[in-house]
Amino acid sequence: MSLVEVSGLTVEFGPLRAVDDLSFHLAPGRALALVGESGSGKSTVASALLGLHRGTGARVTGSVRVAGTDVQQASDEELRRLRGARAAMVFQDPLSSLDPYYAVGDQIAEVYRTHARASRRAARARAVQVLDRVGIPDAVRRSRARPHEFSGGMRQRALIAMALACAPDLLIADEPTTALDVTVQAQILDLLHTLREETGMGLLLVTHDVGVAAGSVDEVLVMRHGRAVEHGPVTRVLGAPAAPYTRELLGAVPRVEVARAPSAVSDEIVLEATGLRREFGRGRRALAAVDGVSLAVRRGETVGVVGESGSGKTTLGRMLVGLLEPTAGEVRFEGRARAGTDPAVQMVFQDPVSSLNPRRSVGESVADPLRARGERDERCIRGRVSELLERVGLEAAHYDRYPHEFSGGQRQRVGIARALAADPRVIVCDEPVSALDVTTQAQVVALLGELQRELGIALVFIAHDLAVVRQVSDRVAVMRRGRIVEEGPADEVYESPRDPYTRQLLAAVPALDPEVAARRRAQRREGGREPAAA
Repeated sequence: MSLVEVSGLTVEFGPLRAVDDLSFHLAPGRALALVGESGSGKSTVASALLGLHRGTGARVTGSVRVAGTDVQQASDEELRRLRGARAAMVFQDPLSSLDPYYAVGDQIAEVYRTHARASRRAARARAVQVLDRVGIPDAVRRSRARPHEFSGGMRQRALIAMALACAPDLLIADEPTTALDVTVQAQILDLLHTLREETGMGLLLVTHDVGVAAGSVDEVLVMRHGRAVEHGPVTRVLGAPAAPYTRELLGAVPRVEVARAPSAVSDEIVLEATGLRREFGRGRRALAAVDGVSLAVRRGETVGVVGESGSGKTTLGRMLVGLLEPTAGEVRFEGRARAGTDPAVQMVFQDPVSSLNPRRSVGESVADPLRARGERDERCIRGRVSELLERVGLEAAHYDRYPHEFSGGQRQRVGIARALAADPRVIVCDEPVSALDVTTQAQVVALLGELQRELGIALVFIAHDLAVVRQVSDRVAVMRRGRIVEEGPADEVYESPRDPYTRQLLAAVPALDPEVAARRRAQRREGGREPAAA
């Protein structure tokens, strides 16, 4: 008997058909990945398995059976018994899934009491037990902490602990590692694999990252526009894909072993940081986010800055642009000391949604740098903005549209157009593609490369994704705890890393080959990093 049986599933939101006649099954103890880009319908399918579309206005047809429950025909009470007890879900954003007011342990205990009819003491003990099981150090003490006191990786572990509280037969993980660094991502995926081995539960993994799927599942179902385009064993689908779209998806995945063609770089240093230090807080509580960093950027080159969350790379980027003043050290632009911001050094931010004003058209946002330097002729402004929009792959007619009318990749293109409006010599890109699908990611990276070659711009590319950084960088600086631990030509850093931390980062990069992924997981088990680091 199958753990999950889906037949002819169709989900419609008004005129939009998000899922179109989808069928698949999952046997007990097996793992299946739903892989696709944003808008492919994969998260909609995951929600349908638990009946989460009920009451939302969505029209759901077809048959869905999970752990023996007919989800379509089940009463509300039957669905409550299914959710959490027989099938549990781990969502992408743990911060919005956990109540900020209550202690993490209390939230897990509440789930256990609801389904197991246990006493408060037994529920608390179960919460501590599952927190310990997912690798939360000092689980008794940490169970009393609130979500904001956990790191991103620890919050994700807490959500997995909550899902495990009632020992479900099925775990649905919806993009569980998207916002995490490569080492923390590897730890979470290793944890899911170990839990499957120990408990025999089934896993439905929803992800846009093909590399994540390669090392985590038995089968892959590739989705596009709500339909299945390919389904089969992970080794066959990723090793010899039959569908053109699957091949396109795999072709867009950045590979850590693929280097970029060298740029035509001059010896002229356009941006130089010397002994940068930035502290937050005062006195004994002061924290040095960046500590003694020196970095030089030459005309026409790309310097990649990699590191985990908390390494100081974003703080460094903001000091390079002038958005933060260093506590010590200096930034020089074209040989002169710089104080404050300079239009010749621009920034492309990680989240284009929060960096664009939702009440203003994107054209007006792109025009800001033009007006800031004194341009008053509205016809000239509109003409220049139209040129910039077209240069980044959008249309001149998009001038009057608002940010919510664009996809994530399109909004990032708007951010790039705004940076170009100031005619910069240097652009600092802070995680510019981390929230994008692999195909959109590849398009944005290609666009930055084209602009660099065409305009001779120097780029500082900040990211936690080592494969992306390899594709774009001439030189790479690896940051840890506010310091640069290794720096050099990209080929040297990636092929012959000197620092153990760099080697650790490279070992955690997802592999597209399931056999390679399994070997790396075994190596991490033998001499891996302590889970507390997440």
